[in-house]
Amino acid sequence: MFEIDYAENGEIVCSGRLDAAQSAKAEALLGRLDTSQTLDFERLEYISSAGLAILLKTQKRLSESGAALRIINVNKHIYDIFRYSGFNAIFEIETL
Repeated sequence: MFEIDYAENGEIVCSGRLDAAQSAKAEALLGRLDTSQTLDFERLEYISSAGLAILLKTQKRLSESGAALRIINVNKHIYDIFRYSGFNAIFEIETL
């Protein structure tokens, strides 16, 4: 299961597994963003290529207006996925 919600501090908290079956839920929220935003991945267990595609699409759209996604609390496994895919050069990422 995948959950995405706003924390009290305004960050977007993602938890569970962001895969193709759950990508519509993520895209519904991320597709509405129009300013820079921080995503907290502390409780994210897994991300598939479908999840990566949503992040990339959002980042490209935001960058057109000078905004960007910042991803924090990334565990080693998910950071490795970002690194192997080259996404660590596209996003500002902070690991746990």
